[in-house]
Amino acid sequence: MQTNNSKEKVRQLQNKLYLTAKKCDSRRFHALYDKVYRDDVLFEAWKRVKANKGSSGVDGVKIEDVEAMGIEKYLSEIKSELMNGKYKPSPVKRVMIPKPDGSERPLGIPTVKDRIVQMATKIAIEPVFEADFRECSYGFRPKRSAKQALEVVRKACNNKGYYVVDADIEKFFDNVNQGKLMKLVEQRISDRRILKLIKQWLVSGVLYGNVLTISELGTSQGGLCRARHKPPYDEIDV
Repeated sequence: MQTNNSKEKVRQLQNKLYLTAKKCDSRRFHALYDKVYRDDVLFEAWKRVKANKGSSGVDGVKIEDVEAMGIEKYLSEIKSELMNGKYKPSPVKRVMIPKPDGSERPLGIPTVKDRIVQMATKIAIEPVFEADFRECSYGFRPKRSAKQALEVVRKACNNKGYYVVDADIEKFFDNVNQGKLMKLVEQRISDRRILKLIKQWLVSGVLYGNVLTISELGTSQGGLCRARHKPPYDEIDV
C-alpha cells in the first residue's frame, strides 16, 4: 500500500470534488465509493482516526492494537472488504457521559475499523456537501468553530443588533428521521454503495452491556459527526 504523499493526494481529490459540486448545485455524484478504498484515502483516514484517539468499540480493538498488527496489513484487509462488498459495520458501544446538571449524555463508540471507514467516506463526500453550505453556517463544518460564530454575533451586536436568540433542539441526534436524512443525502449522491454504507451505519444498532438496540430513529453521537478537520480543499467560489 503506497502511503507517500497521501495528504497531498487527498487534498487534490477533495479539491476536485468540491469545485465540481460548487459549479453545479443540482449535480448528483454517482462514482464516489471507489474513492473510499483508495490507498491514500484509507491511510489519511487512519491518521485522522489515530489523531482523534478514542477508546475501543465492541470488538475491544484499540489504536495500539492496530499498530501492533501492522497498519498496512490492517488497511489492506479493510480495502479488500470494501472492494468485495464484504464490509459490515459492528454495533456501536454505548457509554454514558455525566453532564453538569447531573444528567447523562449517551455516546456511541464505533470500532476502530468502522471509524476508519467512516472517516474515509467522510473524506469522499464532505466536499460535495460543503459546497452547498451558506456562509452563515458554522455547525460541524471544517475550519468553522463556535468562537467564530460568537464573533459574528459580537460584530452584529455592535452594528445596531439588539437581540441574540439562543436555541437548542433537545436530543436532536436521538430523534433524527433516518428516512428524511437519506433523502437529503440522495439529493447530492446517487452512488448506491455509498448510500448503503451510510444506511448500514444508521441501522447497525447500539450495544449497551449485553443489550443490542436497533432503532429506525436517531443516530449515535460519538462517531465522526463531531470531528472537525481543516479541509485540504480550497474554499473558493467558482
